[in-house]
Amino acid sequence: MFEQFDAILLARIQFAFTVSFHFIFPAFSIGLASYLAVLEGLWLKTGKQVYMDLFKYWIKIFAVTFAMGVVSGIVMSYQFGTNWAVFSDKAGPVIGPLMAYEVLTAFFLEAGFLGVMLFGMNKVGKKLHFTATLMVAIGTFISAFWILSVNSWMQTPVGHEIAANGQFVPGDSWWDIVFNPSFPYRLFHTLMATYLTTAFVVGGVGAWHLLKDKTNAHARKMFSMAMWMAALVAPVQIFAGDLHGLNTLEHQPAKVMAMEGHYDSHPDGAPLILFGIPNSKEKRVDYKIEIPKASSLILKHDLNAPLDGLDTVPEADQPPVGMVFWSFRIMVGIGFAMLGIGLWSLFARLRKKLYDWSLLHRAAILMGPTGFIAVIAGWITTEVGRQPFTIYGLLRTADSASPLAAPAVAASLIAFIIVYFFVFSIGVWYIMRLMSHAPYVGEKGVKSTETGPVRTAGITPGPAQKDTPATEPKPTE
Repeated sequence: MFEQFDAILLARIQFAFTVSFHFIFPAFSIGLASYLAVLEGLWLKTGKQVYMDLFKYWIKIFAVTFAMGVVSGIVMSYQFGTNWAVFSDKAGPVIGPLMAYEVLTAFFLEAGFLGVMLFGMNKVGKKLHFTATLMVAIGTFISAFWILSVNSWMQTPVGHEIAANGQFVPGDSWWDIVFNPSFPYRLFHTLMATYLTTAFVVGGVGAWHLLKDKTNAHARKMFSMAMWMAALVAPVQIFAGDLHGLNTLEHQPAKVMAMEGHYDSHPDGAPLILFGIPNSKEKRVDYKIEIPKASSLILKHDLNAPLDGLDTVPEADQPPVGMVFWSFRIMVGIGFAMLGIGLWSLFARLRKKLYDWSLLHRAAILMGPTGFIAVIAGWITTEVGRQPFTIYGLLRTADSASPLAAPAVAASLIAFIIVYFFVFSIGVWYIMRLMSHAPYVGEKGVKSTETGPVRTAGITPGPAQKDTPATEPKPTE
């Protein structure tokens, strides 16, 4: 029994490790694909070279990010057959077709137009190239649609029947499965997270180059666009997160209890625990800082509304409180920090100091990678909060794993760690190198020439970069 538990724990760690690596790339590429479509659309509409320069600057970064996302996603999917064969067998009739739809729609769409987007700028017409960029952006959205539909069904399973052999099979309507109760909230919340993640990366890069040269028109433009996104989308994301939380309370109350740290029920209004140390052994939160009845106000919109605690849930069905409690607070804390940066940028615009306040630029640089931390924290909250089930309330994680020995799973986990850190460290280093030089007039795209300002690799700026004069007025605030 102990060996079996070890094998299951190792399989969970391996899946968590590979998913974490994979998730950071789609979280960036989905938002970046849309940003590229916006840049090219603005270039076609206004004719301003700054938009095309930024498009060519970011398309190189998109190409590397997209490639790493595809590779890591393929590796991750193999684990359904190796480590989670029982889950694949039981849930395959439902999740298999949904995953196939993702390949047949999103992946084919992206693959069909990606080559035109990356290499067809001088080979097809402007409108056709813009169409290709739009198709890639739409493809990333469709991919998120199907993947989140699968994950949401595992969180809120409906529309299925259980066959005599224990398999989950579709019921009368596939639409009930696809548009399960948590799916709309989860889709919107995740997409907003990808846009914010991209905005803060773009804003961080723009801020970095503004600290070096506040007159750089390209850095000013990308920083301004990113801060508009932060100011407009961050409050929407917080509102969407609140709606998602209410939906989770309805369908997965134990997860919300863990998120809130409510070991005990509160019949006269539950407090909002801001910080503390969950003590699952003693069933309490130590050293807590709380706001009386605020949790009831947020979750029930009534200060005195009763809220159940984990004391109403059988211990065998309770999720791990500590990890869910802290990952939720990291996600929410970063969300409010993003809102703060967005409001700060609005104040800077009103004061006509958006490109002059170095402290704002330094804060934007620090916030640059936080979107990735937030999406990983949100994923941990969602997936660990679902435990001890793979299909919530119906199939336990302990009953989903393949009958493998712990040493076999440990060996593959170690191999994954070594290979992933080596390969993806190089990829991240390459992306950082691409970001290290500022965009400039005449920026080369993915494919460039030896004689241009960027060498064939498309990453090293030549001497002409610093002296290239701007050909248009600096963008206004």
